[in-house]
Amino acid sequence: MSVRKFLLPVTSSASGEAALHTGLILAKMWNAHLSVLHIQIDSRDIAPLAGEGLSGAMIEEMMTATEKESGSRVRDIHTLFEMATEEHAVLVGDALRGRNEPSASFSSVTGREDEIIAHHARLADLTIVPHPLAGEDVASADALHAVLFDSGRPVLMAPVMRPDSIGKRIVIAWNGTHESASALASVMPFVRQAAAVRVLASPEYFRRGPSAQEVVEYISHHGVEADIGQFNAIDRTAGAGLLAAAAEFNADLMSMGAYSSSRLRELILGGTTRYVLENATLPVLMNR
Repeated sequence: MSVRKFLLPVTSSASGEAALHTGLILAKMWNAHLSVLHIQIDSRDIAPLAGEGLSGAMIEEMMTATEKESGSRVRDIHTLFEMATEEHAVLVGDALRGRNEPSASFSSVTGREDEIIAHHARLADLTIVPHPLAGEDVASADALHAVLFDSGRPVLMAPVMRPDSIGKRIVIAWNGTHESASALASVMPFVRQAAAVRVLASPEYFRRGPSAQEVVEYISHHGVEADIGQFNAIDRTAGAGLLAAAAEFNADLMSMGAYSSSRLRELILGGTTRYVLENATLPVLMNR
């Protein structure tokens, strides 16, 4: 198993900088292609606002302003892309795909962000999304959920700050569910190249399923030794205990199943996935 194509949807240069550097590090790690995708808002989506009492002239003015802002944003992101690829010495161009060397490409399309991201993510080995807190860009959380719920593929939440390394020290959050098993399958290519791997489990976080020891035994079939770390909730919050255990291990990548409880329940009551999304500082690979 190997990773050959990464997708990175970016909405702004502020939120996308750390994610872009994350994607380029991974492209170099795997000699893979990083496809950077910017999705512009369709100014015609503003038209329904006419029903809110706005005049035609006001709507036309809003559409013009939206198009102008979108054009400026595309230029800023493309400039960031050019600077980052030059810094990482990664070749640029779609024609470079399939070669045994890192490459990257940039494209911009117009349409509904959630639909376009899910569509492209279905044909990516891994989709990287900016951290929801990076640049205070709410669209990053929407992109993450689009991949999780409508692509059938894994997603990697980039850290807020550009990382020094990814995948040298990996923690696997394990609670026995099919979501955590799906995340384990997606992180295995990284596990095979890691210097150290730890399976993190908690009695408070566990559901019915294979034990952490069985996960260690499974990983050993791939020629990798892993150990087990137990974590406990902090202030009755499993996510806080999980992130503390990852930090103690000095992990630079974590895998976990997302939304073992329903997304609605987590949004209302809180949960491990929501806590990690809001508080993680390391890259987190998620699956459902």
